[in-house]
Amino acid sequence: MSISKKCIYALRAIFELSLRGGSEPVKINKIADAQDIPPRFLEVILNQLKHAGYVDSRRGKKGGYILSYNPQDLTVSKIIEAVQGPIGKKTGKGLKTGKQSPRRGDYAFTQMWESAIKAVSSIYGNTSFSDLIELDKAGRQPYIVNYTI
Repeated sequence: MSISKKCIYALRAIFELSLRGGSEPVKINKIADAQDIPPRFLEVILNQLKHAGYVDSRRGKKGGYILSYNPQDLTVSKIIEAVQGPIGKKTGKGLKTGKQSPRRGDYAFTQMWESAIKAVSSIYGNTSFSDLIELDKAGRQPYIVNYTI
């Protein structure tokens, strides 16, 4: 399973909106600048997320985009599925049930790929944008050297 550039941009846009707290709409240019996303492409992405119900837009001078969900309730998997479809959707040829495999190991490999997809899907499904914000904060904390013995 691969994540498209469009999907990565969508995740970053939702992350940025989550960081900003959701109290006021955020202009596309602010999101684009903060996350290094081309503004015209971001417009398409946010429109898709709006139709999926994850963001809302406001018009006018103080307009922009705002999250429709609390970041705690919004998981990575929801955004991935909104942008590129179900996680783990088979992209290659799988085994046909009831038929003998022409190559040795096909069944074993199929089981392994399915296990990997389930594991990745579980991580995405259990990771909220609040979790990502906390991880980001933890990663930005300076390392303080302790010389006590």
